[in-house]
Amino acid sequence: MTAPTRPIPQPGILDIAPYLPGKSGAPGSKTVKLSANESPLGASPKAIAAFAAAAQHLEIYPEGSSRLLREALGEVHGIDPARIICGNGSDDLLHLLAQTYLGEGDEAVMNRYGFSVYPIITMAAGAKIVMVDETDYTADVDALLAAVTERTKVIWLANPNNPTGTYLSDAEVRRLHAALRPDILLVIDSAYAEYVTAADYSVGLDLVGEAENVVMVRTFSKMGLAAARIGWMVAPDHVNDAIHRIRGPFNVNLPAQLAGAAATRDVEFNEKLREHNAKWREWLTSELSGNAMRVLPSQANFILVLFPDAETATRAFETLMAGGYVVREVGKSYDIHNGLRISIGSEDAMRGVAKILKSMGPAQ
Repeated sequence: MTAPTRPIPQPGILDIAPYLPGKSGAPGSKTVKLSANESPLGASPKAIAAFAAAAQHLEIYPEGSSRLLREALGEVHGIDPARIICGNGSDDLLHLLAQTYLGEGDEAVMNRYGFSVYPIITMAAGAKIVMVDETDYTADVDALLAAVTERTKVIWLANPNNPTGTYLSDAEVRRLHAALRPDILLVIDSAYAEYVTAADYSVGLDLVGEAENVVMVRTFSKMGLAAARIGWMVAPDHVNDAIHRIRGPFNVNLPAQLAGAAATRDVEFNEKLREHNAKWREWLTSELSGNAMRVLPSQANFILVLFPDAETATRAFETLMAGGYVVREVGKSYDIHNGLRISIGSEDAMRGVAKILKSMGPAQ
């Protein structure tokens, strides 16, 4: 056997398809970025001020447990701060959960069009990802349960889901949980919870308080602090104990902690952002529905537009790009080749996108 001539990654690592972020437009071009579900109103002014003030203390290590941020989250959301763990974005926490609860021979179950990070973190932990077909682009509880085997250790559930914007009601999430073995961890990824307007939705916090095998994960990225990379989760004590054993000791930097705390308490700004999103999500959905386009009902800060075929979707993407709007292609990442995900942006951006897509003629 020939000896290796360079370091070799662990088995399975090179089988992982890397995460593909949304495009930002061509270098030097003036485009409106609608590909990453970022805040169209920027960040909370209070968060910006707190971030700037932190620059006076860059020589100091951040407090290791993100205490000030956890206290703000506990205050606003009615949670015991001791049950909250913060991370360098929610991806950091999802990775930690996978490393803690998955290993060689294990399986994790997700819906077909669930967040593309789930396969990455599952396979990186040495486990197998099991993708389950959906019903009309919505997670199917019965199908998820049918995929559970003795090897299943984690269920990944983005609710609302990225990139479809669809969601499961609180009753359906509870039905899913009730049928799981107690040793299976249900991870409810509520990254877009702030934008939900459906009356039958729940972020999952109540279920976390009632069960020993449920975790809720959240993020600040969709609420104006994507650059700061702040995520947080609420979990049972035994899960938190395990995560703390492998969590980086300073995994949330000081400016992020202070900005996150200020953003959490800026309820007025957060409500303004939520109202803006609800108004223009509904408007854009109404404007684009029909005209050979189908818009999935969304509860997030984006919509997924389905075209008759992949060629039409590509033409729509290129036409929007030429018009100054960059949206998210979801063919390579999610195998929805006839779809485009469009973030909810400013009023001008929404009107511009609608005008371009509605004016597209039939394929040549």
